[in-house]
Amino acid sequence: MIEQIGHLPMNPLLSGQAELKQHVVYSRNGQTLTLVLPWAHRDRRGDIPPTPLIVFVQGSGWTTPDLDYELPMLSRFAEEGIAVATVSHRSTLDGHPFPAFLLDVKCAVRYLRAHAGEYHIDPKRVAAFGTSSGGNTVCLLGVTGDDPRYRTEEYPEQSDAVCAVVSCFGPAELVTLFAQRLQKNREKTEERLTRMLGPDRSSWQARLAEYSPALLAKPGKKYPPFLLLHGTADTVLPCEQTERMYKALRDAGASVRAYYVDGAEHEGNFWGPEVRRVIHDELAGRLLAGAV
Repeated sequence: MIEQIGHLPMNPLLSGQAELKQHVVYSRNGQTLTLVLPWAHRDRRGDIPPTPLIVFVQGSGWTTPDLDYELPMLSRFAEEGIAVATVSHRSTLDGHPFPAFLLDVKCAVRYLRAHAGEYHIDPKRVAAFGTSSGGNTVCLLGVTGDDPRYRTEEYPEQSDAVCAVVSCFGPAELVTLFAQRLQKNREKTEERLTRMLGPDRSSWQARLAEYSPALLAKPGKKYPPFLLLHGTADTVLPCEQTERMYKALRDAGASVRAYYVDGAEHEGNFWGPEVRRVIHDELAGRLLAGAV
């Protein structure tokens, strides 16, 4: 060897690397997810320990999530040994009213557990992370784990429960939220509610309550730990929504922490370094605590 040429260590454990698997179809209805997995040399996944999993749901107003939107942030988890699945679901704009979005995301969780061996995922360490309407979805995952009302026929033997939830600026109490929106713009809001809930207006309030996680959390039930964050300058979804979720979980005896992000709007300037650190520490701390 030539003395003047420097030397660097190799990486026998392939740590700090990740791979992307796109267009993974998880349901017979054609819905897909994108996986970001800790790298295994030549895809020999059995050579690495089973990894915990974060299921991420991007906000979309219950339409079609952009699976690429948060990939730069999510890939960092995979580089640390945590698999990530960013999940799509059916859209209310395409004629799929509630609870299609929730049925799909729960199906995705069950699919991932059913294929845990293929992707080398630890099915006991599955957390959920979502933003905006995706925050509503993951909070619903947290308070309706394994609820038979939302179990489809695909992978029925698997659980759709999660061990931790992180929600950013998620709508938590839809009855109040849409009452406020009806006052501001009745025609537009009624059009949206028809897509979301169907044409029977007499059922709207009861159905909004059914998909309001802040109204579903009850004392005496066991829930996963929650982390809630919301920008104080959010004009799309008021902070009051996260405040209601926080109070409901606290009153139910659940483990919950919440943060205001001072001056932050909806998305955009919400994503500061401290926000990302708090989310990272919550998810990595809980998921890697049981690593072997």
